[in-house]
Amino acid sequence: MFFDLGDMLSVDGDADAAVENRIRIGWNKFRQLVPLLTNKDISQKVRGRLYSGCVQSSMLHGSETWPVRKKNEVALQRAEMRMVRWMCGVKLQDSSK
Repeated sequence: MFFDLGDMLSVDGDADAAVENRIRIGWNKFRQLVPLLTNKDISQKVRGRLYSGCVQSSMLHGSETWPVRKKNEVALQRAEMRMVRWMCGVKLQDSSK
C-alpha cells in the first residue's frame, strides 16, 4: 500500500482503502451533525445544503484521483443513501412499502 496525496492506494492500483477511509470520515462528519441534520425545525433544503457542504464533500474529497471501480461506487452510494434516510427519518423497512 502507498499514499498518494493523503489517499491510500494499494499496490495493484485500486482505491478500496481510500474509499473505505473517506466513507468512515463521512460517517464521522455525519454523526457530528446529526442534531442539525435530523432537526425537523430546519427545512430539508437547508439540511440538504449542510449535508452536501460538510458530509458529502468530506466523503468525496480527493476522489478525482481514485481509480474507482463499480464496487467503490456502490459502497459510496450505499453509505450516502443510509445517511439520507437517517436525515429524513425513513427506515429501510418503510422504504420497501
